[in-house]
Amino acid sequence: MNETDTSGPAVVLLSGGLDSMVTAAIARERGMAVHALTIDYGQRHIRELQSARSIAEKLGVKRHVELPLDLRQFGGSALTDDIDVPKGGIGEGEDIPVTYVPARNLVFLALTTAFAETSNSRNIFIGVNALDYSGYPDCRPEFIASFAETARLGTKQGVAGRPFTIHAPLQHMSKADIARECDRLGLDPSWSWSCYDPTAEGEACGACDSCRLRRKGFAEAGLADTTTYSRDAPALTE
Repeated sequence: MNETDTSGPAVVLLSGGLDSMVTAAIARERGMAVHALTIDYGQRHIRELQSARSIAEKLGVKRHVELPLDLRQFGGSALTDDIDVPKGGIGEGEDIPVTYVPARNLVFLALTTAFAETSNSRNIFIGVNALDYSGYPDCRPEFIASFAETARLGTKQGVAGRPFTIHAPLQHMSKADIARECDRLGLDPSWSWSCYDPTAEGEACGACDSCRLRRKGFAEAGLADTTTYSRDAPALTE
């Protein structure tokens, strides 16, 4: 992966979460016109779609596509099935938590690659993270590297000698590092959404793995998270 190749537009997988927001802002900072792809996959935390729209508007992306893909038809995850979202602490002792959506980044990167190929782009940005990543296998560096080779072999653009560069600028950052990047880039954390299980009042629960990682990151960075959390959110002790 060549992180210095900034020719042409960038296609960013924009979920609406903190990591994707920071990633999109980094692509813009590198001088690339941003095309954003958001997947509506029937996720429990559909509130993040509103954040993706807001981020796209605030960052002035050139094009924002919101693609429906109902992964509830498959289920198999607490985010797409009738399975409780864990609230007992980060990881809860599992190697791969139940919030893992089967092959999500594999599917999403394939769609992002198709979008890039039709957008005359060789630069794909994804906000995966190998440190504070909840144990998801499709966030690891080896997966990203492997997918880049698959995209080279399986696309017209790739076989024509114009392979895609998969940029993962947050790959080796802690969540505290990402919080600092958010601040450095002048982004408001409340534009993004991380909670897997929002309250009926539309607040972040503060207790799911995603909320805990986010809260912990901002706390370690010494920065304020402007997200509105439930008053019932547990004290952050991890």
